[in-house]
Amino acid sequence: MKSESNIIGAFIRQRRKLLKLTQVQLAAKAGVGLRFIRELEQGKGTLRLDKVNEVLQMFGHTVGPVPMKREEGVG
Repeated sequence: MKSESNIIGAFIRQRRKLLKLTQVQLAAKAGVGLRFIRELEQGKGTLRLDKVNEVLQMFGHTVGPVPMKREEGVG
């Protein structure tokens, strides 16, 4: 199973490529550094949530609470 950071990173990479943006261009438009974009797309597990949201807002999205599926007999 993909971790949440890998899912978000894959989403960002896919949207960036659809818009034909380089990582440098996306970083400039979102107001974050190139290193941050690279780490985000690579699925780094520890990133600043405010910066993740700055990038996601470029694509009309934001990070928010999502219910977790519960396995039967758990909780």
